[in-house]
Amino acid sequence: MAPAPAPSASSSSSSYSNSTTTGPSPVFKRRRVVEEDDTPKYSYDDLDDDQDQSKPAYIPLKQRRLMELEKLHQKTRGLPLGSTLSKAKQKQAEEEDEEEQDKDLGVQRSKQSLLDEARRLRELESQKEEKSQAEKDAEEERKILEAHAARRKLASDLELAKGINYTEPIKTSYRPPRFIRQRSEEENAKLREKNHIIVDGVNVPALITNFRDMKVPQCVIDYLKTKNIVKPSPIQMQGLPTAFSGRDMIGIAFTGSGKTLAFSLPIIMFSVEEEKKLPFVRGEGPVGMIVCPSRELARQTYESVKAIAEALVQGGYPQIGVLLCIGGISMAEQSHTMSKGFHIVVATPGRLQDMLEKKKFTLECCKYLCLDEADRMIDMGFEEDVRNIMNFFKQQRQTLLFSATMPKKIQDFAEQSLIQPVIVNVGRAGAASLDIIQEVEYVKQEAKMVYLLECLQKTAPPVIIFSDNKNEVDDIQEYLLLKGVEAVAIHGSKTQDEREYAIRSFKSGQKDVMVASGVASKGLDFNEIQHVINYTMPKEIEDYVHQIGRTGRSGKTGIATTFVNMNTNEQTLLDLKYLLMEAKQRVPPFLAAIEDPRMAAGGKLTSCPVCGGLGHGIKDCPKLEDNQRRATAGFSRGDDGGGGW
Repeated sequence: MAPAPAPSASSSSSSYSNSTTTGPSPVFKRRRVVEEDDTPKYSYDDLDDDQDQSKPAYIPLKQRRLMELEKLHQKTRGLPLGSTLSKAKQKQAEEEDEEEQDKDLGVQRSKQSLLDEARRLRELESQKEEKSQAEKDAEEERKILEAHAARRKLASDLELAKGINYTEPIKTSYRPPRFIRQRSEEENAKLREKNHIIVDGVNVPALITNFRDMKVPQCVIDYLKTKNIVKPSPIQMQGLPTAFSGRDMIGIAFTGSGKTLAFSLPIIMFSVEEEKKLPFVRGEGPVGMIVCPSRELARQTYESVKAIAEALVQGGYPQIGVLLCIGGISMAEQSHTMSKGFHIVVATPGRLQDMLEKKKFTLECCKYLCLDEADRMIDMGFEEDVRNIMNFFKQQRQTLLFSATMPKKIQDFAEQSLIQPVIVNVGRAGAASLDIIQEVEYVKQEAKMVYLLECLQKTAPPVIIFSDNKNEVDDIQEYLLLKGVEAVAIHGSKTQDEREYAIRSFKSGQKDVMVASGVASKGLDFNEIQHVINYTMPKEIEDYVHQIGRTGRSGKTGIATTFVNMNTNEQTLLDLKYLLMEAKQRVPPFLAAIEDPRMAAGGKLTSCPVCGGLGHGIKDCPKLEDNQRRATAGFSRGDDGGGGW
């Protein structure tokens, strides 16, 4: 009987399909039949001849590889087959072979040991981590600054709503002398470098080195000579021509450098010009405003403006009206000024805002606005007040911002709000005056009061003592009075009469010592202050700069003594250390021993964009923390009572 034909592939496939779907019959998988190759997989030339080749002995894989490697070396180096290599030569040959293979592959193998190589790799990893951490810190600081600086422009709501943008500065009638206008930029640059003035802006007006060439009236020049002001200071050399030209301006200069005259003289001359054109009548005015953060500073500025205005009257110029608008006084005292047209308002934000809301006067013809201590005015405690005041402007105005401490954050914000601003900088913003001898002493908290009497022996009076605690101010005054020292006290909780009495009696010389809180630290000008004592080191370094700036004014030398101890924040001490180094002052050993973590991590020494301190970045800024705390608590003004109420 003939054998059954083999099933085809298709039939096999269908059979497989049926078997898997119709019944439980077993499934057979087809497998490829591979014929065995009788040729041996390995040849063993080094085996003995008498060994049975059909049944080779088992040789481990490692040994077979060594045998093949040895044969390869014998072939490449011309050795006869069957010869053996010593272990040392075999190792050398292996290393040479690895080097040749690495060279063919373009790999450079390190000659170091594995431990050294591992150590090197760990160092590289740590450097990468440090670099990435530094990059993370920089990115975090950038985000914090952007979030903190994300503010509306300093403009009225009407201008913001209608999208009104002024592109050209205000035009004035002022023109400097011809020889000043014909001066080249190179000559101006040399003069600025000689006087340590740094300017930034478009079409910066030329610097002028004397009042006569600025076209200041002779009667004013004679009055300034009585105040021992013979020639303009650097901030006045550049600031006065800039303000006379109608340009918006940011003026930065150390304390006691004459900033008040730089912004008050232009507004006085503009007012005289307007009065000459057409005399003001009741209900008209003002031409310009000067806004100050504290009542004492506003009164001081008011008295300075009034004195120059009276000197102009004596020189044959028309009389101009100056209104003082601060909290704590009755506006009935100013009724005689308001009963006729007035030209200049010197005010604190709170009272000024109240007067504008009650429509006691308007800003319809106001074309000049100056913010003294502008970083404080724009800062979180006063920004909303300033914005509300801006809403009352009806036209374009010339805006000037002046301060001794103008952090980068405030500068950037101001540049966006001003029109083609000119930035005039005399020294680093936030730097201390070089005319002040700064002494820092470590004094325990319980020994401060006794040591204070010793410090008072350093110089003759008058002396100012600063403390950031109101109760401590009163305690110090009481202690000094018991010891027979003529002392007065001033802080934000005092009544306006008490504050004015303290200022008046101290300026006149009736009292030798004034104990004050931060209310007296900014802008106040006292005659012949020989010594400033910081009984408590301020938390923010810019407050320290302002406080010691009450001495060493107008080119005179003064001494500033600061008490520090374990209660002082280490970060503040680091700021103080860098400030002393910058001013080339003696750094005490306990301050010099404080290390900057940024320097240890390979960072660079940069100033904080929020407060200007050199010892920390924006992440650790105490001012930023304080501002956030105030915003959370809903405060609108600082603790010094300077908001006008």
